[in-house]
Amino acid sequence: MPRAAFESPAASTRTALAEAYQAVRGQSGAICAPLAVEDYVVQTMADVSPPKWHLAHTTWFFENFLLQPFVPGYRPFDPRYGYLFNSYYETVGRLFPRQQRGMLSRPTVEEIYRYRDCVDHRMRELLDTTPAPHWDEVAGRITLGLHHEQQHQELLVTDIKHAFSSNPLRPAYRDGRREDAAAPGRALRWREQPGGVYEIGHEGKDFAFDNEGPRHRIYLNEFRIADRLVTNGEYLEFVESGGYRNPVLWLSQGWQTACERSWQAPLYWEKTAGEWWMMTLCGMRPVDPLEPLCHVSYFEADAYARWAGKRLPTEAEWEIAARDDPVRGNFLDSGRLHPAPADGSAAPAQFFGDVWEWTQSSYSPYPGYQPAAGALGEYNGKFMCGQYVLRGGSCATPAGHVRPTYRNFFYPADRWQFTGLRLAA
Repeated sequence: MPRAAFESPAASTRTALAEAYQAVRGQSGAICAPLAVEDYVVQTMADVSPPKWHLAHTTWFFENFLLQPFVPGYRPFDPRYGYLFNSYYETVGRLFPRQQRGMLSRPTVEEIYRYRDCVDHRMRELLDTTPAPHWDEVAGRITLGLHHEQQHQELLVTDIKHAFSSNPLRPAYRDGRREDAAAPGRALRWREQPGGVYEIGHEGKDFAFDNEGPRHRIYLNEFRIADRLVTNGEYLEFVESGGYRNPVLWLSQGWQTACERSWQAPLYWEKTAGEWWMMTLCGMRPVDPLEPLCHVSYFEADAYARWAGKRLPTEAEWEIAARDDPVRGNFLDSGRLHPAPADGSAAPAQFFGDVWEWTQSSYSPYPGYQPAAGALGEYNGKFMCGQYVLRGGSCATPAGHVRPTYRNFFYPADRWQFTGLRLAA
């Protein structure tokens, strides 16, 4: 896959931002390249959107928030697309029901790619011709749009995996080769962190989403945090010791959810002839005990931590522990599309990439947080209820998209994303 990392903010030159725009938009097409035309329309649950919808929605974002307000006399490619491909911007207009996106056989895939080409052409013109007084606003919105598209690139990967896993044929998204072998796993070690007053949250001129700030002070008691992620092998001990049958380990809502949905193992795990297998983007393969655990809910992560005699870190603890580590790891751009075992080095590993890490922190605003004015203020703030924060990015996250302050968030029962955990104490 082409690299689509870019240096963010509105201070970017026109040339740099134009190159970033082309790279990011191209990567969405590269993700969809292995698909057959029939794959573009499949929706296997309400949280999953068809690939065609992702391609159209990210295009609508640029058309609605850039071309319409900044190109005099601009006429939408198709005025009806605003209804079909708006996601949750209530102040912009009516929304097509999310759970019915898979019913949209029209517009066709060909028409959606034509839509993307048309909008890309007009966006290149906008990049070339925006007058200086409007440049900072236009460049800032383009940068937001590119990070928004990178979020949907991750969703494309995870939604494709869910759709393929729902097919009894268990088709492979890409060729069936096993991922390149990684270094052998290693024993879990602990990083000690003294207590005290710390600052967390984004500061500076580089791009960040509004929910990453403002930077503020917090007090933390001393804590320990694991220097790698929990592995499949470690979680398998929890499974085989009856972890899914012991209500003492579970939060009440988690136990109810696990019973109602008949959870017995992580999503995509299947037991065949006494052996555990998992669905990957290369098709079915045996569970590797050394790989990081993924596709577990907050409820499962919390129950495992309790079973292990530990707990999940808070998002503040995670950020303090990870902030001095380089932001490198197993991201989308590696092409692996699957978590990799920790290497044998002494340095703390896997803070970035591989799997999103559940924290015990509810997704809520930082002190002094104010959403942006207008429709773009709907991007993050209105979801700050009933969800938990995840940190670090995954093997489906584009490189250059995450940073130590990045706050992802999902509902506690969600597990179709590449979500795992790290222990704290």
